[in-house]
Amino acid sequence: MALLESITQSEPTKKLTMDEPVETLFSTTASKLVGKPINRVDGSLKVSGQAKYSAEIHLDNQAYGVLVGATIAKGQVESIDSDSLKGIPNIIKVVTDPEHFLRNSQQGTKTKAPKQGVSEIFYHGQPIAVVVAETFEAAREGAKALKVTYKDETDQAALNFTQELSNAHAVDEKKGSDKNNVQGDPDQGLTDAAVTVDRFYHTPSQSNSPMEPHATLAHWEGDKLVLYTSNQMLASCKQQVMDALDLNEDQVQLIAHYVGGGFGSKLGIAPESIAAAIAAKDLGRPVLITMTRSQVMEATVRRSNTRQRIAIGANNDGVIDTLIHDTISSNLPGEAFFEPTALSTHHLYRGKNRRVNYEMVDMNQVLSGSMRAPGEAVGMIALECAMDELATQLEIDPVELRRRNEPEQDPSKDIPFSTRQLIACMEQGAEHFGWSERNAKPASQLEGDWWIGTGMAAAARGNQLQPSEARATLQVDESKALGIKAVIETDMTDIGTGSYTVFSQVAADLLGLPIDHVEMKLGDTALPPASGSGGSWGAASAGSGVYLACEQLREMLAEKVGLYPDNIQLDNGQIKKTGEHALTAMEAAKKSGQSFADSTIDKLSQTTGLSLSGQSASQKYDFDNTESYTLADVVADYDEQKITAKGQIKPGKNGKSHRQASFGANFAEVAVHKVTGEIRVRRMTGAFAAGRILNHKTATSQCYGGMVFGIGSALMEQVIHDKRDGRLCNHDLAEYHVPVNADVPQLDVILVEEDDPYTNPMHIKGIGETAISGAAAAIANAIYNAVGVRVYDFPITLDKLLYEMPE
Repeated sequence: MALLESITQSEPTKKLTMDEPVETLFSTTASKLVGKPINRVDGSLKVSGQAKYSAEIHLDNQAYGVLVGATIAKGQVESIDSDSLKGIPNIIKVVTDPEHFLRNSQQGTKTKAPKQGVSEIFYHGQPIAVVVAETFEAAREGAKALKVTYKDETDQAALNFTQELSNAHAVDEKKGSDKNNVQGDPDQGLTDAAVTVDRFYHTPSQSNSPMEPHATLAHWEGDKLVLYTSNQMLASCKQQVMDALDLNEDQVQLIAHYVGGGFGSKLGIAPESIAAAIAAKDLGRPVLITMTRSQVMEATVRRSNTRQRIAIGANNDGVIDTLIHDTISSNLPGEAFFEPTALSTHHLYRGKNRRVNYEMVDMNQVLSGSMRAPGEAVGMIALECAMDELATQLEIDPVELRRRNEPEQDPSKDIPFSTRQLIACMEQGAEHFGWSERNAKPASQLEGDWWIGTGMAAAARGNQLQPSEARATLQVDESKALGIKAVIETDMTDIGTGSYTVFSQVAADLLGLPIDHVEMKLGDTALPPASGSGGSWGAASAGSGVYLACEQLREMLAEKVGLYPDNIQLDNGQIKKTGEHALTAMEAAKKSGQSFADSTIDKLSQTTGLSLSGQSASQKYDFDNTESYTLADVVADYDEQKITAKGQIKPGKNGKSHRQASFGANFAEVAVHKVTGEIRVRRMTGAFAAGRILNHKTATSQCYGGMVFGIGSALMEQVIHDKRDGRLCNHDLAEYHVPVNADVPQLDVILVEEDDPYTNPMHIKGIGETAISGAAAAIANAIYNAVGVRVYDFPITLDKLLYEMPE
């Protein structure tokens, strides 16, 4: 705890750098709301239509814009003919800005604008102009009718990934989220191994396809730009807008109270945001640009297609000695992002000879970027299918094979795991699923016209912490039953994951209030900056800011009533004393008369409002004679009848000293029709360990979503670009297939109990993306078990099985 850092804060602030394991107050709070499966606090607003999304905000004199996308894959814009729209009613203007319009979206956490300048075309669908009209319908008609003349260089475009593999080049490791790594002698180790698996796996591009399309309503208040926009990470997106338009911090505000999903596509700003801002400035009135579904798929972001080589060398007992994971992915020319497929390969299994190597090819296709569980979602398809193939060769149960390769510590960095519950997840998942009753021999179970098979795969997803900040205020409120409420403020977003709910639970527990006495304010850059939603770090990072702000309030209240942070209890609107205070080292020094302690303590007391050397006796609050005092009455004694504090979290040494990850195991049963090759997932079980669970209902829901993502990845999802002209062939949800109700069977989720003091003061980890990792591989392995056919080119569609089916 860096106490001295709080001296410069304008508000009392609790700061924490995760340099060592910490205890959590959740173990000692009177209420135990954290963990309970309570309903979403914003649920009634959403089902009644009162939760407004960006495109639903309406301002006076608002105009509507529709982006115009390029119809070539490579070349130059020579002219844009605005006169071609004459005669279309309600058209206001064709707005162009070849210098400042965005070529493509930005990646998450970046503080600079993405590539700007749209005169040169890099992919089919690249936004080059916006038609603004009095109605959306008119703007859409105008965008379709606008005539654009090009210098077409599509014949020079890179449109075929397979053909471009020979042009693969090194990645920029400094700008990526994983690094190349070599240990021992992998090639020789593979040669010397008693048993080997050496395969290439191909995964296609995928579309994030959030339910809410990208949308921005821009308006200017003098020189200040306000954007109602659909973004996952507001603090960094604000910096991207500032950089794109050369504005300072006070001139930009982003608001996203509700976001209808993102799955990574909204981590950074997208082309519609800057186009809306420029159009609004040009017209002097608010402009709303909502992307069509086709534009979302053509001009925001995609998961990169990959070619992955997995090579495993093991002895006859299945103990791995060598593990190789080589990947080639794709992106636009000049972009640094590459799909980090081997993030979990580094630490999931043992092996002294190891290699992870990344390359990429430049393609004239929409930007590659983060899609839910970037890296592991497709990387673990390859790794876990290869592990299943190794188990088959050795005639070892797949669970047992993984057990034999459980590392004592991270084999790539030689550091311990903070916690690792992979074996527990496999054991609990296997028992619930009935794994011991499976038919290990492929193509051995036929029920009517359907071959039945089962498969499993491990799951892993790295855990991270990002700097985050929050403000907490306790204020008298006579409209509440207890006469008081807590107001929590942070620019963290809720993208459907339950941020409003879980942060309310955190605040309610720490401040001893019912859930309906907590008001959560999120999604506005006027509030303290947080990590944003993404990377499975949102709840842990932004939630820790909330936690620390509430902890600071507890300490301030303790000072007020003559108690200490370790013996104050807040319970249902009452302040109570619990137990006896144990002297800290600083207090012991003060008591022993050490002058340096006096000076330090006095300075801290003056700047933070806390008496760290010991609480002075209070005449008003006497806990020897009174059991408790009303929290509302205590807060009423403060100026303006409220008390405010902030909390700040940042990563520290723990992130380097210990490997932090969530782990799990997916089990699947499939049926494959013996005549048509149709594949149906019949049931799935997932067991996941992700530290302390904030809300069992929302966490389970996240796991459901991850497992459904796995079904899509295994069986149907693929972005198809025309290799002749770069056109996206399936740019809507009619042709880009995602799992629907008929595709999703009963999903069973087990949340394996875990507590990880190295992660953050709440001891939590990300969970939603963990559930994706390995889910598709479990289905693929089940298909092999059903019909004896291994498919290395995903998704697994019936045509890839049909001609190899058993008789």
